Amino acid sequence: MTLRDRFRGLTLAESLELRARENPTRPFVAFGEQRLTYGQVDQQAAALAAALHELGIEAGDRIALTLPNWPEFVVSAFAAAKLGAVIVPLNPRFTSPELQYALRHSESVAVVTAENWGGIDYLARFEQFLGVLPDLQYVLSVGKEDLWYDDRIHQFEDLVSSGEGRPFPRWEGPSDALFAIVYTSGTMGKPKGVALTHENLMSNAATTAEAIGLTADDVVFGVNTLFNVFGIGTGVLGTMAAGASLVLDEGLSPAEALATVEREGVTVIHGVPTNFILALNEPTRASRNLSSLRTGIVAGAPVTEELAQRIMRDLVPGIRVGYGMTETGNTVSVNTPDDPRGKQIATVGRPLEGTQVRVIDADGSVLPVESVGEVAIKGPGVMQGYYRQPGETAQVFTPDGFFLTGDLGMVDEEGYVHLIGRRKEMIIRGGFNVYPREVEDRLHAHPAVLDVAVVGLPDEILGEKACACIVPVEGAIVTGEEIRDFCREVLADYKVPDLVRFLDGFPLTGSGKVRRVELARMINAEESSRR
Repeated sequence: MTLRDRFRGLTLAESLELRARENPTRPFVAFGEQRLTYGQVDQQAAALAAALHELGIEAGDRIALTLPNWPEFVVSAFAAAKLGAVIVPLNPRFTSPELQYALRHSESVAVVTAENWGGIDYLARFEQFLGVLPDLQYVLSVGKEDLWYDDRIHQFEDLVSSGEGRPFPRWEGPSDALFAIVYTSGTMGKPKGVALTHENLMSNAATTAEAIGLTADDVVFGVNTLFNVFGIGTGVLGTMAAGASLVLDEGLSPAEALATVEREGVTVIHGVPTNFILALNEPTRASRNLSSLRTGIVAGAPVTEELAQRIMRDLVPGIRVGYGMTETGNTVSVNTPDDPRGKQIATVGRPLEGTQVRVIDADGSVLPVESVGEVAIKGPGVMQGYYRQPGETAQVFTPDGFFLTGDLGMVDEEGYVHLIGRRKEMIIRGGFNVYPREVEDRLHAHPAVLDVAVVGLPDEILGEKACACIVPVEGAIVTGEEIRDFCREVLADYKVPDLVRFLDGFPLTGSGKVRRVELARMINAEESSRR
C-alpha cells in the first residue's frame, strides 16, 4: 500500500492520530533541546483544541499562525484540524499593514504569535489589531515572560495546560473540507489567499514522501519556513506521512545549519537553491561529518544543472530537483531515485502519481510533447480557489479544470517536465522572446556570479531590453562587458543582456524568491536618473 493510499480520505487530525497510535514514542519534532514525540504532539494538540473550544472557537473559524519555526506552530495546526478550524499561516516578517490586510481578508478570529522575536514586540502589535479588526477576538502568545494577560490575550502554555484531559467536540468532517488559507508571496502583485483542503495537503505530502523514498528512520531538516506550503506540506506533513522526525530551526547561518546536520544525524535536507549554494560555499563544511545526508528536495526557484551536479557531488548524493507552487498544494513533479542521471539534473522530474501536466498555447489549445507553452496542472493537490476571489479563480482555470500556472515549460517524450521561466517574466525584445531563466542558467556558470536575476526594462526602440542583475562572489572582480562576452559564446545575440548591474542582494519574498517587479522598478529608476 502506498503512503497516499494509507492516508486517503483521512483528515489531518486523523492522520496524526494514526501515527500517534502506531508509534507514540517516536520523535516527531525537534527544536534545540526540545523534543516532542508523535504522542506528545497529538496530546498537546488535543489539549489546545479543548481550550480553544472553551473560548468559543469552532469548526470553520480561521486561526492565524504568525510564528517562527517553532514546535508551537505544529501543535497549533493540528489543534485547528481537530476542531475543524482553518489555519491562516502568515510570515512573521510581514509588516503591520501586510499582517493587518491578511487578518482582515481571512476574517481570522484568533492569532497564535510570538511575544517577541527578531526585535519585534508582536504582543503590542496584535493588541493594536484587537481594537481595529472586528473579527479578531483572541491573541495566543508564545513566550516565557511573566506578562499580564486579559480575557482576550492568553499565554499558549497556559491554554495547553488548562485543556489537558478536557473533552471537546472532535470535528468529523470530510477530508475535502477547507483547512488552510495560504497567502501567496505576491511577487507579481497583491497576495491572494490560496484555499487548500486537508486532502490537497495530505495527499500531496504523502505522494511526495513516497517519491523521494522517505522512511520512518529518516531525520528531516532544512525547512526554512512553516508558513508556506513547502514547510507545511513537504516539511511537517511529509515527515508525518513517513513516520520520520523533523528538526526545526529559526533560520540558522550556514555554519550552524551544517553543525545541526552533523549533530542530529540528518538524512534528508530540503531547501531552496540559495540554501544549498550557501552550504556548499561555507568554509566549515570540510570539517563536518555530513555523511548521514542521503536525499532531499531542492525547489522553490530555478535549479541549474551545474548546481544540481555540485550538490550531488559535494553535499547530498541523492538530492531531488522538484517543482511546485502554493496553488498546487506544493509538489507537482520531482525526480526519483530511478530516473536517469541526465534527467535528474536537467528536468524537474515526472508528475506525481495522480497529477496531470499539460502544456497550453496562448489560444488555449493543448500542445504536443516537446512544445513550449504554459504549464497547466490537474490533480489532488490543486487548490479549491482563491479565498473570496471567484473572479481571480475563474481566470486561472481552464474549462476542464486545469490550473494555469503562469510557468513556461514543456514535457518531453518520456514525460519529464522542463521549466523555462514565468510567462509574465518573459521579455519581448525587438519581437523576439527572451526567457530570463535561460540567460540566468548560463550566467550561473560564471565563476564570479553568486546569484543572478534577469529582468526586462522598457526601451523606446526595442520595446523591452534585458538587464542582468548580478550578486558577485565575495572578492570577485568582474566587469559588465566580461559578463556580456561570456553570454555571447552560447546565446543568440538577442538574448545577450543589454545591461549588467552589480548588486549586494535582491529584494526577496518571504519564501526566498526574487521580487522581480520590484527589482525591475529599482533598476529602471536608476537608469532614468542617469539620463
